[in-house]
Amino acid sequence: MFFDYLGLVLGLAVLTLGAEGLVRGSASLAVRVGVPPLIIGLTVVAFGTSAPELVVSLVATLRNQSAIALGNVVGSNIFNIGIILGLAALICPIKVNVQVIRHDGPIMVAASLMLFGLCLTDTISRWNGVGLFLALMVYLTYNVWMTRNETSTEIDQQFSEGVPQKLKSWYSDVLFLTAGLAFLVLGSRVLVSSATDIARALGLSEAVIGLTIIAAGTSLPELATSVVAALRKQPDIAIGNIIGSNIFNIFAILGISAMVKPLPISGITSLDLWVMLFFALALLPMLYSRLRLERWEGGLLFVGYAIYLRVLWPQG
Repeated sequence: MFFDYLGLVLGLAVLTLGAEGLVRGSASLAVRVGVPPLIIGLTVVAFGTSAPELVVSLVATLRNQSAIALGNVVGSNIFNIGIILGLAALICPIKVNVQVIRHDGPIMVAASLMLFGLCLTDTISRWNGVGLFLALMVYLTYNVWMTRNETSTEIDQQFSEGVPQKLKSWYSDVLFLTAGLAFLVLGSRVLVSSATDIARALGLSEAVIGLTIIAAGTSLPELATSVVAALRKQPDIAIGNIIGSNIFNIFAILGISAMVKPLPISGITSLDLWVMLFFALALLPMLYSRLRLERWEGGLLFVGYAIYLRVLWPQG
């Protein structure tokens, strides 16, 4: 059992290193060939930071552990809002960008409803996966178009600061990119194996492990980034990142996983889906109120997640 927990920690550490290497290598390569920082930020960096969730779900899918793949997506979306935004708002109230309310927030709710509907069937088919991935392409294209039309010096500077610096040579780009991918695959295999063994030893279902331990673990980079930003009194980037991450989890991670192999709906209950949808819907009016996520609202999100966790855990 000790080695399973050790494997869990090591798997998460290797995943984090892999994501960092992937982002640095791919972003540097993109800068080297002349891709604008705005496009890199909306695509390369966004994909790279969600790479742990993607690879973990893919590995679980290939191992016929759809409960972990689905639980990772649903659990991450709940964790992102309940814990990451809740904790960031508790540290420092978060200002809200109007674009998040007008565009990204409603899209997140629509994506959550889409996932809810798909989970009412027996299986998320390959064609469902294609549909989700096409929705991602539409979302990214729309996002790039909107950002270009609303471009400003401030927006350009924000994206430039968020893109990693170019490495010394394209050899370094390829090395970081390759090593990052290798670490992601290795870390995900260790993480899924260790989590599965822990679930069996504790008498928990794979779905519960996916919804909690794996979902929280793969979201740790976003948690660290948001907490640091909140401590520096610059937490406004957290909302856009979290909402974007939730959209990406459904459209990309679930879409790609289902395209690789159809996902049987197993382990995920209606409670999990309703909680995911509730958090997405509850966040919007909070963001509308004075364009700020206040401390007390962050506290409500945090407590809401704690209640869900308390109800969920005995289900294993």
